[in-house]
Amino acid sequence: MYSTLRPLLFALDAEAAHGLTLYALGVAQRSNLMRLVAQPPPAGLPVRAFGIDFPNPVGLAAGLDKDGAHIDALGALGFGFIEIGTITLRPQPGNPRPRLFRLPDHEAIINRMGFNNHGVDALVRNVEQSHWRGVLGINIGKNKDTPNERAADDYLACLERVYPLAGYITVNVSSPNTPGLRDLQQGESLRRLIGQLADARERLSGQHAARKPMLLKIAPDLDAAQMDAIAAALAGSGVDGLICTNTTIDREAVAGAANAGEPGGLSGKPLFEKSTAVLRGMAQRLGGAIPLVGVGGVLAGSDAADKLAAGATLVQIYSGLIYRGPWLLTECVEEIRRQRGAAHDE
Repeated sequence: MYSTLRPLLFALDAEAAHGLTLYALGVAQRSNLMRLVAQPPPAGLPVRAFGIDFPNPVGLAAGLDKDGAHIDALGALGFGFIEIGTITLRPQPGNPRPRLFRLPDHEAIINRMGFNNHGVDALVRNVEQSHWRGVLGINIGKNKDTPNERAADDYLACLERVYPLAGYITVNVSSPNTPGLRDLQQGESLRRLIGQLADARERLSGQHAARKPMLLKIAPDLDAAQMDAIAAALAGSGVDGLICTNTTIDREAVAGAANAGEPGGLSGKPLFEKSTAVLRGMAQRLGGAIPLVGVGGVLAGSDAADKLAAGATLVQIYSGLIYRGPWLLTECVEEIRRQRGAAHDE
């Protein structure tokens, strides 16, 4: 069905199509018509990471459902886990429109959304009203007008609010669309932020009688020295996992394409090699100390399998859904299953 609908959706403004798709998924889910939209992957590919049991290793990346308003519909597609957000402490409109652009010839997206969301209290209400009981990650960030020297206050407040509802919490310091945010993933700034969040997490663990994993999401635009510094900051930090990676500001792979000059983060197929290189580099540096989540440029089942081969335990998809539709999820799970079966037979 998606192959039929895609030309219609692509005829719309990208952000309008995004909203319409989520609305339609909700209607299908509430009307028991999801079988017409997607065929969820069959069960039987469980993975354990961060102390959590995942029904399959393919999840939804943050950004598609920032406010957690569509959890039940997205959960019906069969994801092994869903990550909502990025959420900020206070509501903010994000950057002016247009702020989402397709590059169809490259199967890519450029976005400069700017953490548009209704604030952490709205997300908490949405999660409390949802019925899906799968693994839910909640991605937290800082407001645009919060200076970096006060960033920890935003992250700590968000952590406190979402902690009881989250399966895990992701700390986003890598979006290119909030000025100065990526400075927080550098050396001492990162170490200090992680330390404050880890201390708060231990307090919350006692308060709620549950220790929730804390993950860090990093950028793909890192050199060897920057990856070394992140690995050093993570050692003994209390961070339970690393998500590799966010979107890229590099335009080399799409140079000359329409919309390629738009500011923002590039995702989709051109991100695959860069994000996988960072994933592989961090896997080598961390040596299995914590599980890694591979995200960026997954548009086929073989891409998901390649992320696992590069060192990931779990995989996330987002932009690939825009180009391939919900079937991509099932294709990824089935290809991972096939390759694992082949390796077992050998």
